[in-house]
Amino acid sequence: QVKLVESGGGTVQAGGSLRLSCAASGSIFSINAMGWYRQAPGKQRELVATITSDSSANYADSVKGRFTISRDNANNRVNLQMNTLQPEDTAVYYCNADRVVSGSLAYLELWGQGTLVTVSS
Repeated sequence: QVKLVESGGGTVQAGGSLRLSCAASGSIFSINAMGWYRQAPGKQRELVATITSDSSANYADSVKGRFTISRDNANNRVNLQMNTLQPEDTAVYYCNADRVVSGSLAYLELWGQGTLVTVSS
């Protein structure tokens, strides 16, 4: 069974930085895209950044220039470096993996359990 496990959330002051990591566990043959989404209180989940297996990245306009997504294909890991954090970045951040193949199983989409990021003003 494949699982996504996130780490790195926490509380930081405005202007600070945090780094999120997500590792896919299990016997994995391939993962198409990996990415990060977030959900603030009372709001819908939204895309933050995604990265394909060939490292093509896509960012939400709100985080461009501040956040950087990276991927380690050998270890099935995706990271999100978040700089110049603002209070509006406060949310639960979820790791996502798209089209995962593990042995004889194929998953269209997997989600992590979420990690809370709180930015104080």
